[in-house]
Amino acid sequence: MGDFLSDVVQCRKLFLLIFLLGIGGTFSYGFQISMISYPSMYIKNFINDTWQERYHTVVDEQILTLLWSFIVSIFSIGGLLGTISSRFLSAKYGKKKCLIYNNLVLIAAALLWGFSKMAKSFEIILIGRFLCGFNSGLGCCLHGQYVGEISPKKLRGFTSATLTLFLIMGKCTGQIVGLRELFGTESLWPLLMSVSGTVALVQLVMLPFFPESPPYLLMQKGDMESCQKALRQLWGEGNHQGAIDDMVKEQATMKKNKPMSILGLIKDRSMRYQLCLLIVLTASIQLSGVSAIYFYAFDVYQTAGFTQDCIPYISLGAGGCEFCAAIVCSFMVDKFGRRMLFLWGYGLMVLVLVLLTTTLSLQHQFFWMPYCSVVLLFLFIIIFATGPAGAFFPVMADLFTQSSRSSAFVISNSLHWTGLYVIGMIFPYVVRSLGTFCFLLFMGFISITWIFIYRFLPETKGKSLMEIKEEFSHLHFRKKYVQGREENPDRHVTCTKL
Repeated sequence: MGDFLSDVVQCRKLFLLIFLLGIGGTFSYGFQISMISYPSMYIKNFINDTWQERYHTVVDEQILTLLWSFIVSIFSIGGLLGTISSRFLSAKYGKKKCLIYNNLVLIAAALLWGFSKMAKSFEIILIGRFLCGFNSGLGCCLHGQYVGEISPKKLRGFTSATLTLFLIMGKCTGQIVGLRELFGTESLWPLLMSVSGTVALVQLVMLPFFPESPPYLLMQKGDMESCQKALRQLWGEGNHQGAIDDMVKEQATMKKNKPMSILGLIKDRSMRYQLCLLIVLTASIQLSGVSAIYFYAFDVYQTAGFTQDCIPYISLGAGGCEFCAAIVCSFMVDKFGRRMLFLWGYGLMVLVLVLLTTTLSLQHQFFWMPYCSVVLLFLFIIIFATGPAGAFFPVMADLFTQSSRSSAFVISNSLHWTGLYVIGMIFPYVVRSLGTFCFLLFMGFISITWIFIYRFLPETKGKSLMEIKEEFSHLHFRKKYVQGREENPDRHVTCTKL
């Protein structure tokens, strides 16, 4: 702990930049995810009133449901477009400049939401949600890349884990400001939706005072002097030659192999294992059962005897537990390693899902069973935040070098946004068909993911990016060597005396 505090003092500008990137990155995304459920009833009433004023008739229930679904889902469409454009924009203009202009997009969305009720136009809300989605898609990609590039090797796990920390912080903030005591009322819901614009304004004003990513300055701009200056600003005075040597080594690799496009990354055989891990880990976060847990939370709390007025506060308590677990994970990820957090986390999550399926199936037979379900809900969320959720971003930052990282983040975030949209559309039907046994699907998928991680994911803690890449290269080499022996079984001839 003493070493960590000394690092905080020495690298204080680094931690300030991490905070600034966080509130404009995954924090904003988490806020939008949790906030939108609170004003849903008021927005539907607003659509109905606007429709009635325009066409002098009450809006049809199916049309109202369609309009609301479109308002919710267009966030994912905007996020996907923002993610896809992140690689081109960051390569052309740099991550710092892209983030500065990206804040203008969110401020524009906040202004549209703020004046939507005054303008009597629900279409403005739709446009604002699309712009907000674009901001989140671009911001989350650039946040992850920026943090991974500015961090020293010994702090890379902690700093990458802050992506999850800010995501959960955003979700908790959305839950807090959405309470009826604050902005969750019929008169203040436009302000509730506009709150995120203040965060964008803070990053817009403060970010110009911080340096661009040192690897970007050296590898893509070829500016050694600016790179060294940026390292001194972020890491403090000292000898940073080792980090510069790693960048120079990686830059030499980039000169031989140009920065990878998305298609190039998919076709590159030397990156096959990393790409498979990227896809499996991204899918595992989506299909881990967390969505099902949050979906069932309201019913479980109600069955346990909690009133409808109390449930938002219980949900906030669950969010608070998740946030505390994420803080713990940010300190654990560099001590215990990424691989260990994934294996223990997913293993315990399978056990909790077995118990939760049992308690939910028996909740009407014993009066105390719903309380067991509530405890298991909290436990599942804590394990997920402490393990897989916290280790996910550090692993993503570790698996890919500067030349392939932007394309990797585009692929990962595109899968995330697509999965978010698809799950939002089909998950209610899965629950309706399988009921509490839908958790069996998640248990099966987590088990497959656990085996894949155990077999193919090496520990990346404390290793430079080039060392990790060489480790995967050895894995490819061993595979080719074994295949070569199988294809040539008579390659080695044994001599005998006649």
